[in-house]
Amino acid sequence: MVSSSIPIPVQQSPVNPNVVTISRSPPMAALSISVSPTQTTLHERFRRNSLGPAIRAPRLLRPIDKDEFRILLLENISQGAVDAFKHQGFQVDHFTKAWSEDELVQNIGQYHAIGIRSKTKITQRVIKAASKLVAIGCFCIGTNQVDLDSAARAGIPVFNSPFSNSRSVAELVMSELIALSRQLLDRAREMKEGLWNKTSKNCWEVRGKTLGIIGYGHIGSQLSVLAEAFGLRVLFYDILNIMPLGSARQMPTLQALLRESDYVTLHVPEDPDTINMISTEQIAQMKKGSYLINNARGRVVDIPALIQALKDRHLAGAAIDVYPAEPAGNGQPFDDKLNAWASELRSIPNVILTPHIGGSTEEAQRMIGEEVSLALTRYLNLGTSFGSVNFPEVDLRAIDIDQPNQIRLCHVHHNQPGVLRQVNEILSPYNVEKQYSDSKGDIAYLMADISDVSQQDVERLQEKISATSANILTRVLA
Repeated sequence: MVSSSIPIPVQQSPVNPNVVTISRSPPMAALSISVSPTQTTLHERFRRNSLGPAIRAPRLLRPIDKDEFRILLLENISQGAVDAFKHQGFQVDHFTKAWSEDELVQNIGQYHAIGIRSKTKITQRVIKAASKLVAIGCFCIGTNQVDLDSAARAGIPVFNSPFSNSRSVAELVMSELIALSRQLLDRAREMKEGLWNKTSKNCWEVRGKTLGIIGYGHIGSQLSVLAEAFGLRVLFYDILNIMPLGSARQMPTLQALLRESDYVTLHVPEDPDTINMISTEQIAQMKKGSYLINNARGRVVDIPALIQALKDRHLAGAAIDVYPAEPAGNGQPFDDKLNAWASELRSIPNVILTPHIGGSTEEAQRMIGEEVSLALTRYLNLGTSFGSVNFPEVDLRAIDIDQPNQIRLCHVHHNQPGVLRQVNEILSPYNVEKQYSDSKGDIAYLMADISDVSQQDVERLQEKISATSANILTRVLA
């Protein structure tokens, strides 16, 4: 069984061969971590007994005293993720709403990891206040709500779930295509108001029409398959040359796609190249009577330009799920104080407005919760940074269960000459079983497994490596 206690700030611990320490260069705080041996599972015993001594079970490296290791989860992250963290022994504080920057600055200092969705902003100011923070999890596709550079400079990897809600978003787009083509929401609203208005004018089947997909990644390609099953002709535009699925065809330019499409849907990230990528000029290139759908990011469409095109009837309808500014939680108003054009957009016929629900299905949120919680747990417990968006991706083969005296060094440092020489000089009296290092921009990450290390050695190694000039964050796991 795992036992745990993290004194913060770090104090001298009793002599214990399993003690593990974590330290961060000033002004970041230090942690003290240790581990007791884990029990062997039935599956592991079966593998050893049936396949012989060459097959070894891994030893799990876990921080101890996780009752004090605190994780903050905001924006109603799935209960599955909450349960996964609690199962690991972490203390979890779970809130349904986003927090403001001031709220985060006031409270983030007591947490070692944080999980957010799209509304909470992790700014440079928040990261400076996060004296204990080790990792950030974005329980969604995007990471633009986090200052990735500031997080990396503080030695904090950021993890997300880029693919788990692809199907949910693709299905939403298909429902919007049909609803717009049949003016479904307007007819439904009229019936609820007691008005019978049966009409077929400007109502169309989607079969035989052309769908233009901007961004042919995981969502765009899944949507492509669904659309062809409905009898749509599929075109797509992407900055990369991509092999299409089915009969979809890649267009050489965005303009060519806009000219040929009856429906245009966006599935791109928000970056300097995509902000307002659909504005007055691009809308003018679209077919008269066509439809625009945006389930990507709020600023990739110039909404005042869209409003004008709808009022001029150049476009027959639109569906919008994301906005430049969004309410922080359920029940709050979506009005002109938030976006100056909100009431005008709401008043236009055949416009579907949804509250950022693209990936909000039970299935998608469950998968996102599983993926991001696993990535965070692997980094916290094992040092594995695979899947991080702002950080070198480094992993090592697991330490065998019959190697109890090995420790794992996890050293985040500035990417500059001479660091490996310094670290390896410090490690030279010991047997380094395996080592791997990688860099990403100005940040580098080294993992090394070292055998036959005593408690006193652990403390000396931690002190020496943390004292090197390039050190950002040093963790030692056992």
